[in-house]
Amino acid sequence: MINLNKNKKIFLFIFLCLILISSGFYYLYNNNNDFIEQSNILEDVEEENKSTLESNKIIVHICGAVNNEGIVELEENARLVDAINKAGGLRGDAYTDEINLADILEDGEKIYIRTKDEYESSKIQESESNSNIKINESSSIATNDKKTKININTATQEELETLPGIGESTALKIINYRKENGKFKDIEAVKGVKGIGESKFEKIKDLISI
Repeated sequence: MINLNKNKKIFLFIFLCLILISSGFYYLYNNNNDFIEQSNILEDVEEENKSTLESNKIIVHICGAVNNEGIVELEENARLVDAINKAGGLRGDAYTDEINLADILEDGEKIYIRTKDEYESSKIQESESNSNIKINESSSIATNDKKTKININTATQEELETLPGIGESTALKIINYRKENGKFKDIEAVKGVKGIGESKFEKIKDLISI
């Protein structure tokens, strides 16, 4: 064994200390870089998830016989019942026989819930209107229907938007469907357009023609 003198021992001790300190700094530096890199990855994932969640939201306008009329934000493919719940629920005078709580909503749609009084009033007006109509020939009735109904094979976007429950998005889908598949063979064929289910068709079937 080599016999080191006092100075050599001190030098060796200092040298070993420097090696230990350098190793410590190197270890801390690398760990810190890994931590920063992992933090950046987590932030990117959170931003991506947040962006995805935001893109899956829809906004609809609900009014009429609900407790809190206004704009509500919902998840994509939300049902009518979700919008009603967001609006504080139905009022006691809401007329529910004509609404489908399971109806799937679209972004930008406006929903109006009628009251029982409004329903009764509309039925009275409809009855009075029908009593004043004089029918002469069946051909004249058909001609009149063609004039008053919206032709889903030729209607513009603006004309389609006059139909109940048909907003800008659905009107464009109807027009695009015509372009891709040709004219509708009958009015029920419009149910092939995404967003027009049985409930929405029931609302517009008496107002459309081909």
